Amino acid sequence: MKKILLILADGFEEVEALGSADFLKRCGFDVVLAGLKGANVTGAHGIRVIADALLSEVKVHDFAALILPGGMPGSVNLYNSDLVLETVKGFYQSGRIVAAICAAPMVLGRAGLLCNRKFTIYPGVEDGLNGAVPTNNAVESDGRIITGRGPGLTFKFAERVATELGAGAEAREVLRGMLLD
Repeated sequence: MKKILLILADGFEEVEALGSADFLKRCGFDVVLAGLKGANVTGAHGIRVIADALLSEVKVHDFAALILPGGMPGSVNLYNSDLVLETVKGFYQSGRIVAAICAAPMVLGRAGLLCNRKFTIYPGVEDGLNGAVPTNNAVESDGRIITGRGPGLTFKFAERVATELGAGAEAREVLRGMLLD
């Protein structure tokens, strides 16, 4: 079973984080929620979550993919973290998938991963992309970079992650079972 690391910072978008985690678990992945600053993480809308682990204690080489949920100020908290930046770069440089949704692709921009790539981001948060220009499509994949535009597209985003990790059939079945096909 492939493992996916999903980083939670205070102010994360609950739908994107928990919807992605739930969908990917239904597809058979082991999803680990890693808290950036602590195990108790509060979402952008006040929902509290207990992370499975702290990012600083996770053995990142055990994971096939990394997901960054959006939300405010969660995306800014991810963007300003040197540990997150180092983790993102390490995942990408080692040939693994890096995925971000909503405002979180700004972190990929800071890491220099978006130039000359197709990607999407939530409208109005294009600052900090180092000159990269989004497509404004719902979901984009370019190599090992996957991006989604916002909370309403969470399941399309998670489906793309599952498909890129070799579980396309499982993802389509989950969509049918969730009445999303």
